[in-house]
Amino acid sequence: MRGAEGFEGGKRLGHGEKFDPSGVFRAPARRGCWACAFILCLAANFDDCSTKKAAPVNPAVRLQSIVQADPQKYPPAAKQWSNPYLVIRADRVGLLSNAAPNEEQVLKPEEVLNALAQLPGSAWPYGRAVAILVEEKQTSSPREKVAVRRNRGIVAGDLDEAHVAIRWMGGE
Repeated sequence: MRGAEGFEGGKRLGHGEKFDPSGVFRAPARRGCWACAFILCLAANFDDCSTKKAAPVNPAVRLQSIVQADPQKYPPAAKQWSNPYLVIRADRVGLLSNAAPNEEQVLKPEEVLNALAQLPGSAWPYGRAVAILVEEKQTSSPREKVAVRRNRGIVAGDLDEAHVAIRWMGGE
């Protein structure tokens, strides 16, 4: 083959020598492994991009799965209340429920709706209703009274927007 020029193993072919394509490029075995690993990484990253992460569910939407409140089921006495019970104070809100008997969960007013949404369906025997006791002492300072009213407004507003019925309790 006249004029056939090429490289084989770093040597130039001379006149009359035949070209052997099997010796042109031999990749080391490791190079192939790296290429496979690179392709697998790309595939994994594209897979992560295509899977959608579940958006956090709004607590008000979660609470809608609980049946609407039925005032006919409410007990006559506050001490017999079995649904979630909130105690509003100047510095916090206490949550009592039959999901954790004899335990008070201490919350900020903004956390109440989310905490209620985390309760199991069995914590709502009267439907979507809570009892609220506003704990305001006679000896409270004017600043504490304002804080209690502010917390009451935040909690009541959030519950109203989430369509949770409120049964206001006195200091029985």
